[in-house]
Amino acid sequence: MIDIQLLQHLETFLTAHRKEKFVKILSQRTRHFTVATEDVYQLHNTSAVMRSCDVFGIQELHIIEEQNSKAIDSEIAMGAQKWVDLNRYNSVTTALTDLKDKGYQIIATTPHEKDSVLSEFDITKKSCFFFGRETEGLSQDVIDEADGFLKIPMVGFTESLNISVSAAIILQDVTTKLKASDVVWQLSEEEKLEKRLDWCKKTIKSYKQVIERFYERK
Repeated sequence: MIDIQLLQHLETFLTAHRKEKFVKILSQRTRHFTVATEDVYQLHNTSAVMRSCDVFGIQELHIIEEQNSKAIDSEIAMGAQKWVDLNRYNSVTTALTDLKDKGYQIIATTPHEKDSVLSEFDITKKSCFFFGRETEGLSQDVIDEADGFLKIPMVGFTESLNISVSAAIILQDVTTKLKASDVVWQLSEEEKLEKRLDWCKKTIKSYKQVIERFYERK
């Protein structure tokens, strides 16, 4: 449980517009879908995927870094690193276990004999979309553990898309369908309050001192 009085105090440091924006954006946030990237080499790809998560209301991004570990490029992410929760793993096995424990089905975004085209994807199931390395694609570990496979139909000479482009196309499609469905996809009220508090902390300068003074007076 969060400290509601603290949240209310911190929100006095925000403009009315910012407070309204937090509430409006959180009403469109979801953890019904999430995204995982596996050992993506090009930093701008991971940063662009994070930006797409923010744009399409995906609250969490999972980054697996068994081989490649880099910081998020703030210029490419365009501030999305403030608003999207980032979970990092140094093992694909750990990530798969964690995500399955949280109730996600693992969807490998790669052509496969048992794949589903995007237009036929079942949006009712809680899903994590896995995107792999730029050249090698997803590891065999992900392929073996995947509950389903998803592909974007292509009709040109080019056989693949950049992963950040693929992520944007898939997220735009599935979130549009999700929000038009009867699925309960929104964050819980407690989750919304937690994110409001978190976003306040990330917005207010010297927030640690503000919090210290609040508890001293209290």
